[in-house]
Amino acid sequence: MDPPPAKSAEEFLTEYDLYLLREGTHLSAWEKLGAHPITQDGVAGTHFAVWAPDADQASVIGDFNGWRHGANPLVPAGDSGIWRGFVAGVAAGALYKYALRARAGGTRLEKADPYAFSAEFRPRTASRVCALDGYPWGDAAWLERRRAAQALDAPISVYEVHLGSWRRVPEDHDRWLSYREIAGPLAEYASALGFTHVELMPITEHPFDGSWGYQTTGYFAATSRFGSPHDLMFLIDTLHQHGLGVILDWVPAHFPDDEHGLARFDGSHLYEHADPRLGRHPDWGTLIFNYGRIEVANFLINSALFWIERYHVDGLRVDAVASMLYLDYSRRHGEWLPNPFGGRENLEAVAFLKHLNERVYGQHPDVITIAEESTAWPGVSRPTYEGGLGFGLKWDMGWMHDRLEYFARDPVHRRWHQDRLTFRGLYANSEHFALPLSHDEVVHGKGSLLSKMPGDAWQQFANLRLLLGDQFAQPGKKLLFMGGEFAQGREWSHERSLDWHLLADARHRGVQRWVRDLNTLYRGEPALHERDADPAGFEWVDCSDASQSVVSLLRRGSDPNRAVLFVFNYTPVPRADYRIGVPWGGRWSEVLNSDASLYGGSGQGNLGGADAAPTPTHGRSHSITIGLPPLGVVAFRGVR
Repeated sequence: MDPPPAKSAEEFLTEYDLYLLREGTHLSAWEKLGAHPITQDGVAGTHFAVWAPDADQASVIGDFNGWRHGANPLVPAGDSGIWRGFVAGVAAGALYKYALRARAGGTRLEKADPYAFSAEFRPRTASRVCALDGYPWGDAAWLERRRAAQALDAPISVYEVHLGSWRRVPEDHDRWLSYREIAGPLAEYASALGFTHVELMPITEHPFDGSWGYQTTGYFAATSRFGSPHDLMFLIDTLHQHGLGVILDWVPAHFPDDEHGLARFDGSHLYEHADPRLGRHPDWGTLIFNYGRIEVANFLINSALFWIERYHVDGLRVDAVASMLYLDYSRRHGEWLPNPFGGRENLEAVAFLKHLNERVYGQHPDVITIAEESTAWPGVSRPTYEGGLGFGLKWDMGWMHDRLEYFARDPVHRRWHQDRLTFRGLYANSEHFALPLSHDEVVHGKGSLLSKMPGDAWQQFANLRLLLGDQFAQPGKKLLFMGGEFAQGREWSHERSLDWHLLADARHRGVQRWVRDLNTLYRGEPALHERDADPAGFEWVDCSDASQSVVSLLRRGSDPNRAVLFVFNYTPVPRADYRIGVPWGGRWSEVLNSDASLYGGSGQGNLGGADAAPTPTHGRSHSITIGLPPLGVVAFRGVR
């Protein structure tokens, strides 16, 4: 494809562009900054532009000029702090960096392009000239229905994936699958199990495999580990054509201090705060963005919009939001600076997050933003015009911690910790929640979900099915990290494939089928998702039977004549003739039973359902008498 024509550098990067960049309101800066193949006065080449206001010299170095400083100088674009220039003969695929000389001290720097669309395969660090146009998208049908598929009343069940370790090729030195190789198998697998979305752990370029992508150096570059930008587009397109949305894990909270990256970019603290009490993260040894600098905030907002617009991403899961909101996050007394009002809130980060969500939803109201936020900050998922941060969803870390703590206990002790199951009811409607069982819970010595469960092997599998049943019964969207859906035995490692051979064992296949059937019921039954954001969608039937560790609840949708009853037995003791109140008479059909033999259970059930008698129980006019299987959950659908 021929590069687009442009008569001059001034025509490509206009005064109006420079005005918007200075103002921090340019919403497609990636189309102007960075490296762009163009034709200037009939000559093909590449236009380069980089923001480096504290440099007093700038040039492009690359494989086209022997990496010689000054061979292709850039010139200032007025007083914007941007350096630009056209280099004839440079085409897509060329490797380059910016050679900068700091005004203060004269330090010479070689930096990768912050707006590069592609980069060399690590450990090399050069940027690569790349034209993104030309991919033949085939996902128009998905994009047409995306808004309805991602609404608050829609079923959203997310399969979280680390591309480098989902599946590998053992015959070829255990190598990764490429974007194109993984596309078909991943799309077919996730859709067959009934998930609605795939969430990709960060695929933005990063130097260190062990960061899993969370230490980003290329905010506009798809990592070259798995292929080219068009290869990633193929993966996303394939997922869309299988009816799966794609959520990108995105990291605006911090960035690494690698020499070629954003740190001290032009010799000054350009992207980060100069004071380490504001600019360095004590936990991760990374740098914190200066959100109060309008050019930095605009850079990050552009990154968010870029992935949505150029890669058709359907949502952003924003990492480590809590670390952005608090100036004293992971800091002791004296290690942080208060805001102008003496508080611990990072007011600049708060303003940035609100602006981010306003821009994303303003440009693309059919996408979703999801906050990984672990504190009680109010209104994370409320609109900014109501004083909230403006996210679409918030991860419910409280649900996750309470459940995993509860399930780790021997069932004989659970009766004393019933509050871990019920506490969520006090805040469940304060936000629009997603319930995560994410990668963070199966690393760093925490073990797999299966290994967290107490008891012998049978009880561990039953407990895991029970935990997953609890997740799908509660109001809120769902997220499950890869491997959890078939009871991965070992703790996750980014350096190896999931243990797919476990599916030769009927117990692991049973958990996989359980997840498929949970997804099927969740997606097909309106009572389980229509009123996720409405208190009328959930009610306890009885949450006080701590002596037997039994909990029961009702889920309702917009149809007042339809409901789903869940009853949980958190002990290995079967309960016969257990009476549960229901809102009306008639047949209550058993639609799920985690103890069914096809899931690996003992096969105890209720012969397809129970008939309600006019015997008032639990404050309701009717009741059913059922058998509760050991460490099991049963679900009944009632239609009046």
